[in-house]
Amino acid sequence: MDRGVSAFLPILEVLGDIRAAMREHGCGVLVAPPGAGKTTAVAPALLGEAWCDGQIILTSPRRVAARAAAERMAEALGEKPGQTIGYMTRLDTRVSAATRVIVMTEAILVNRLVGDPELPGVSAILFDEAHERHLDSDLGLALALETRAILRDDLRVLVMSATIDGERFAQLLGEGAPVIASEGRSHPLAIRWLGSNPSRRLEDEVAAAVMTAWRDEVDGDILAFLPGVGEIERTRERIAARLPDTPVLALHGQVEPAEQRAAIRRDPDGRRRIVLATAIAETSLTLDGVRIVVDSGLARYAEFDRAAGTTRLVTRRASQAAAEQRAGRAARQAAGVAYRLWEEGGHLGRPKFAPPEIEIADLTGLVLDLARWGTSDLADLAWLDPPPKASIDRARAGLVAMGALDAGGQITAWGERIARLPIDPISAAAVLFGAQNGEADRAAELVVLMQERGLGGRSEDLIERLAGWQRERSKRADGARTLARRWSDAARKMIDGGPREAGEHANPGVFLAKAKPDFLARRRGRDGADWLSAGGRGFVLDPASPLARSEWIVIADAQGQAKGARITAGAALTARDVEDNFADRIEQSTVLAWNETEQRVEARRERRLGAIKLASVPDPAPDPQQVVDMLVGKALEKLETMFPTGFLARAQFAGVDALSPSMLKQNAAQWLAPMLEGRRDLSFPREKTAEAALHLLDWESRRKLDEAAPTHFVSPAGTRHAIDYTGDDAPSVEVRVQALFGLDRHPMIGRTPLLCKLTSPAGRPIQSTRDLPGFWRGSWADVAKDMKGRYPKHRWPDEPWREAPSLKTKNAFNRER
Repeated sequence: MDRGVSAFLPILEVLGDIRAAMREHGCGVLVAPPGAGKTTAVAPALLGEAWCDGQIILTSPRRVAARAAAERMAEALGEKPGQTIGYMTRLDTRVSAATRVIVMTEAILVNRLVGDPELPGVSAILFDEAHERHLDSDLGLALALETRAILRDDLRVLVMSATIDGERFAQLLGEGAPVIASEGRSHPLAIRWLGSNPSRRLEDEVAAAVMTAWRDEVDGDILAFLPGVGEIERTRERIAARLPDTPVLALHGQVEPAEQRAAIRRDPDGRRRIVLATAIAETSLTLDGVRIVVDSGLARYAEFDRAAGTTRLVTRRASQAAAEQRAGRAARQAAGVAYRLWEEGGHLGRPKFAPPEIEIADLTGLVLDLARWGTSDLADLAWLDPPPKASIDRARAGLVAMGALDAGGQITAWGERIARLPIDPISAAAVLFGAQNGEADRAAELVVLMQERGLGGRSEDLIERLAGWQRERSKRADGARTLARRWSDAARKMIDGGPREAGEHANPGVFLAKAKPDFLARRRGRDGADWLSAGGRGFVLDPASPLARSEWIVIADAQGQAKGARITAGAALTARDVEDNFADRIEQSTVLAWNETEQRVEARRERRLGAIKLASVPDPAPDPQQVVDMLVGKALEKLETMFPTGFLARAQFAGVDALSPSMLKQNAAQWLAPMLEGRRDLSFPREKTAEAALHLLDWESRRKLDEAAPTHFVSPAGTRHAIDYTGDDAPSVEVRVQALFGLDRHPMIGRTPLLCKLTSPAGRPIQSTRDLPGFWRGSWADVAKDMKGRYPKHRWPDEPWREAPSLKTKNAFNRER
């Protein structure tokens, strides 16, 4: 029997296959359902292999699960954690020189791989619960596979999970990687569908379901799944009021280690328990004594909003795979039952799997790790799902802003320091900026508060929470202080020449702002509800928040959509903080604006910090070329209205391409810009625009325009009439009929008959014609008959083509004859 492996674990049946896969192929995929024993049995079973002369790393998706797995394995060996079996998490570590198996969170593995890709002293890496597709798990696997391919062909890699597509992972591992399947325990599991009531609060629904299960199931503890800490606490209040003598325990990442152990193990007094947990209890953990599961059907995910640049928590329906994992908790040790708060008919409508973190998470840490790793093309690595390009681009921009990457995407010396701290890049940069200014401790404490929800209180003001934390004496508070000191000590050692003395007005919020400068924000209104960030995004804040009284803040966290994301954590800054620490980011420039009402360019001299306007005064002498460029742009937006009516239509009729709208826009710098020099507006005669445009024409084109499309028609009576080249009836001219007497041939514009719009002596329309001779000999008789009655003083001859043209009355005309 393998040392430390319980005899009844189903995984025993395939341990031989796992050993063979590691010995012969160096890699493999293990698919084993919950309760098979993969988390606690496989690593100890490999210690006796000939190739295993070093340590085995077993990754775990969560701190609670890592510690619990190590404790369970150590207990099976009759030892304490830190001897043969140890663990490493961010807040707690138990390892020694004798440790052979280290259970560590996925982020710690990534940091270790990037720090030393050869992994000296490590014989194998076991990726547990790979189906959860955490970002650090995908990245750690990609890096481990590259290490195995290039540096360490003796490094063994085993991917383990309960619900993954084994063949897909096997293809990623390489040709010949075997897939090993283990059967789970065959304890019966009953599913009961309770349905949902949207009108009731979730806490009431879950509490009622727990009470139903408590009454109907006479044996076993109850494990209830809820999406978050708030829902857990409110549900616990409701159940405790009904079952005052029953242990009602919480299990999530913020619970003290001792309370986490109490939730995992049976009650020492033999009482039935009720455990309320987040998704932390879905995998890796075995909760002794649990026979009943109550599943709310909801899960909370951290999704990165690329537009806002923030990570927000969203509550969605849990996937089918998650529901299967949760239900399986009830049948790990004996027959169990799962109560689901949704309808059976809607189960298949749920997503099959939760989305991989690499598709929805902030990739800043991944990009920095890969820059340090030396990978410029992410496609070179083995990804189950490649990271989205938009997320990569957003992450690179943030790293350039904090100085971690240069403009070409290469890691800088400052970026190397950031990467060496075992925290996310923004937090690491804040601690390092603090160390540069003699405030490493305060900066480290601030970033701990950003990551440990509820520590020091619930205020949005991190400085206020910092004061509250300093008064706390719980194990969690002490552990967080130890962590902060570890980070600040490491940061101080990295600063060349040692830190400067802390200034009299040192504000740890400044260091956070320097790490994420786009999230420096200024209040918009008096009530502090609306804020504008230097990155150009708007945020909202509860006006009752202590931060609402500040003019400036740095936003540490925000929840919600990009438009109007709600600030949930931040630190206040003063105007002096901003001026003293961000002078290199404050830009002065002249900004031109178009006054639509006055149709003119206005110039102002502005000081800006990103999108935030600090000051604005009129600029009496802006760059002349910029003013001309704006005027040209505005003129071209309404080009046709800039010319006399019909000017462009006349050019089109004549076929002069140089005066077409497209060519006028293309050549605006030649004809339009010169006439706008020294101006601020477009208030000038339209004839001036036409005159400027005509300068584009050479002599031949100008002659063609005048001949092919004359501006006026001269009547036989000597009167001049503007020719209209617009409209469907163009060209046309409006002329009094008496001015055309004596004309027996129709006027032409080139080969086009000129539409004559004939009018009475009073200027009223009579008739339009393109055939004047036909009109004289046709409908003229009726027109003349009608006009004689209306205008008896004027001439209305029977044969107008034989009459002399004149606009005078009959008497005046006869006197002249």
